[in-house]
Amino acid sequence: MGGKLITFILVSLLILASGCVSSNGNNANNATGDAISEPNISSRVEKVEIIHFHGTHQCYSCITVGAYAEETVNTYFSEEVNSGRVSFAHVNAELPENKELATKYGVTGSSLWIGVYDQNGFRKEENVNVWYKINDKQAYMDYLKGVINETLAGE
Repeated sequence: MGGKLITFILVSLLILASGCVSSNGNNANNATGDAISEPNISSRVEKVEIIHFHGTHQCYSCITVGAYAEETVNTYFSEEVNSGRVSFAHVNAELPENKELATKYGVTGSSLWIGVYDQNGFRKEENVNVWYKINDKQAYMDYLKGVINETLAGE
C-alpha cells in the first residue's frame, strides 16, 4: 500500500507542476526564454496591462509570480497606475466571467502577460522568464521593472 501512495503523490506533483507553467504556441522563444513579439514600429504606448492569470488552485510558484509582479508594479509604477497608463490584475482564468479576457490573451494556464495598447492597436506577450526568477525577489523585480520600462518606451 505504501508504494501505491508514493506513486500517487509523485504523479500528483508532476500533474501540478506541468499545469503551473504554460507557453502560448503562437510565440517563439529566444535563448533566454523570453517570448518574442513582433517588432514595434516606434509607436506611442498609450496603456500597458500586466495580468497574472491563474487557476482556482495555485501552487507556490504561481502565487509568487503574481505577488512579485503586483509588488513590482506598485513599487515602481505607482504614478503610471494612478494616471491609468499602467494597470495590474490577478485574473482567475477558470471563472466564466473572465473567459473573454483569457481568450483575448490566449491563456492556457498560470502565466504573466503584458498587453500593450498603442497607435497600432493591441498586442500581447507572455513573459515566461519571470518563472526562473522567483527564488530571488529583487532579481525578479529588477527584471520585470526593466521589461515594463522598455514596454512603456515602445521597445
